[in-house]
Amino acid sequence: MCGIIGLFLKNPDKKERLGVYFEPMLVAMSQRGPDSAGFAVYRNPAGENRQKFSLYHFNSEFDWPEIGESLDREFHDTTLHLLGNYGILCSSADSKTLTAWLDKAAPGVKIMGMGSEMEIYKDVGSPQEIATKYKLQSMQGTCLIGHTRMATESAVNVEGSHPYTTGKDLCLVHNGSYANHNSIRRAMADEGIKFDSWNDTEVAAGYVRWRLEMGEELKEVLAGMIKDFSGFFTLVIGLKGQFAVMRDSFACKPMVVAETEEYVACASEFRALAHLPGVNNANLFEPQPEEIYVWSH
Repeated sequence: MCGIIGLFLKNPDKKERLGVYFEPMLVAMSQRGPDSAGFAVYRNPAGENRQKFSLYHFNSEFDWPEIGESLDREFHDTTLHLLGNYGILCSSADSKTLTAWLDKAAPGVKIMGMGSEMEIYKDVGSPQEIATKYKLQSMQGTCLIGHTRMATESAVNVEGSHPYTTGKDLCLVHNGSYANHNSIRRAMADEGIKFDSWNDTEVAAGYVRWRLEMGEELKEVLAGMIKDFSGFFTLVIGLKGQFAVMRDSFACKPMVVAETEEYVACASEFRALAHLPGVNNANLFEPQPEEIYVWSH
């Protein structure tokens, strides 16, 4: 079943209210996804020649300060912000070098996402527990994309939770299922795309990354997904400065969008949007089948 939500601020002056607006959206989708939840936030650009890595360790007692000191000795210009089971590393290190170092020095630490602005937080538990644990309400930024999961085709764990990301500043949340994800997974593996779970949504994220890296625009990529993927799917996708919503040709997985001059918000059910300022005067609509909606800063 699952619940998906997104909030893209058109007005940067409202960025301090991002988490305040978004937390009730995530919690409202608890009945659609009680197993686990997660969100991607776009905020605090890392700066020139630097990027942020969302690092995760399953052990809440993990010694992040020690790893932070080791990272700084190795890469010299790092900062590490700690939040729950995550450490947000800011560094000029490239992902291959960092991954190789973590495999040796801290094999339990996983890179859940990377980019100049995006941070990923996802965990097992109720949406309210996860929102509280990761201080969602206090988050400021330009965009938040979230998901509440009711597992149907893979285990209830962090690796099976959304959002999924396979490229810089790219995240994707999904409600539905892909009938042909295994064949597309094999094709993506031949293109050098690596996957960390058996979740079908990660395959979709890998596909988006692959086509973006070939130089296609986001609308072209999503048009290709409609052609190449079979099944039922409603998607919300984030990129640096971009926000997109799409449903497949059957459009059986629900979605409602509210657009004002201040924001674009979407959710699986309207009740997740009802508290938003100005929503009664917003342009409210259900995305049409195979219609691709993209907003940009």
